[in-house]
Amino acid sequence: MKKWYNEAYSFKITVVDGQASHCRNGHEIGDEYTCEYNCPSEFCSKSMSKLFPLLEAVRSGGDLSNLLAGASKHCGDFICPDGVVNFRLKAIKKR
Repeated sequence: MKKWYNEAYSFKITVVDGQASHCRNGHEIGDEYTCEYNCPSEFCSKSMSKLFPLLEAVRSGGDLSNLLAGASKHCGDFICPDGVVNFRLKAIKKR
């Protein structure tokens, strides 16, 4: 694969709450994933469908505090679509 676009942000996703015994993907507290435009390896595809619009909002200059309760501009928590795992999303500006 040949990437032609230098992304302005990287993203860190951390599992902050939930039960692995109830998560079909097996996420556990403390699990961390990083990505830029791609889907992180071994990350839940169902949760990615909820995460992708948040990533796009940040990339286009948006503010997570307008989208997620209790969030700051580049950091906020969201729950998986099944309601069993809480994730923290942190956007890191690269340039």
